[in-house]
Amino acid sequence: MFSFLNNLFSSQPKADLGELIKNGAIIVDVRSKGEFEGGHLKGSINIPLNRLGENLSKLKKDKPIITCCASGARSASAKSILRSNGFAEVYNGGPWTGLRKYKN
Repeated sequence: MFSFLNNLFSSQPKADLGELIKNGAIIVDVRSKGEFEGGHLKGSINIPLNRLGENLSKLKKDKPIITCCASGARSASAKSILRSNGFAEVYNGGPWTGLRKYKN
């Protein structure tokens, strides 16, 4: 349990999400399909959190990944899932609406 909490609230340095996005980071929106259809970031990929484990092959381990959701809680869980499955560069972007400022 400690390693899960440690991954969830890691002391990883604050990333420059704007720079990561500009350089091609993959944005994974882990909200439900309905939430995603109600509004999302252009170019983001929708993989609901409860389906993430079975869709890992859709993601590249050699590219930075930014997870997002409605509040930041599900995206934190998604970050932990991805990290525990060998994705090294994963960032919790928090609410998808907060990432809008980085997308044109």
